[in-house]
Amino acid sequence: MLKFLVAESETAEDRAERRAHVGKSAGESYAATLQQLRPDASITIVAPADADAVVYSPDAIRRFDAVFITGSPLHVYEDSPEVARQIAFMRNVFASTTRAFGSCAGLQLAVAAAGGTVRKMPERMEAGIARRITATDAGRGHPLLADRAASWDAPAIHGDEVERLPADSTLLASNAVTAVQAAEIRHDGGVFWGVQYHPELAPGEIASALRRQAGALIEAGLAADEAAVATRADLLDALQHDPDRRSLHWALGIDREFAAEARRRTELSNFIAQVDQGRP
Repeated sequence: MLKFLVAESETAEDRAERRAHVGKSAGESYAATLQQLRPDASITIVAPADADAVVYSPDAIRRFDAVFITGSPLHVYEDSPEVARQIAFMRNVFASTTRAFGSCAGLQLAVAAAGGTVRKMPERMEAGIARRITATDAGRGHPLLADRAASWDAPAIHGDEVERLPADSTLLASNAVTAVQAAEIRHDGGVFWGVQYHPELAPGEIASALRRQAGALIEAGLAADEAAVATRADLLDALQHDPDRRSLHWALGIDREFAAEARRRTELSNFIAQVDQGRP
């Protein structure tokens, strides 16, 4: 039986707000997805940002087969106790040599912990759907992106991005909005695979995030008004309930890489397959 450790990147306040809108914190949502992919897995959720959180040493983390780092509204370039605790946790993950995977803020935490830099996106957010993600030459042969189409769309919502990857990293995928969409980071004996998008999230969860951040989307120029945000969110909600409806594919400008649950989860499935085989 595989043992997974899911680390919430959210603060307690963020977790409470997300539960109020979606019914689950980011960590609980991640764990539910992992349980669907591996029903036999044992999953432990931790919240390293919390002041009273149990501190997981490298030896404690080594007892798990894999670590998953969630997304959150966290800004890893801010000098705060919550950020410092999470970066310390991520450094322990690297030191443990336990395989790790992260989405969105999870990727950004790994970058910061390994010596890279993260910044606020200089022009706009990437929200709802990350378009036309394309593998680099290195990414096309990397197991994280095995079976991906030549170009694909993915669930995404972020206003920060990786500015500079750490040493001993490999850029795996990019798009026109965000240069680092997927990467491998090797640091202090550990290996981390991460993506800026959200393979763990369902369309309805992205819809909820759009509604919660409507003001930021309007300010970024991505939507004219709250009605426009609501229309896009409603389409994503409908897609979750009817993923094969062609009219929704047309309205959202997507194909099966986004619409089909198994295709959205490609990177997670590939990572777990590598864990099963004792790699990377």
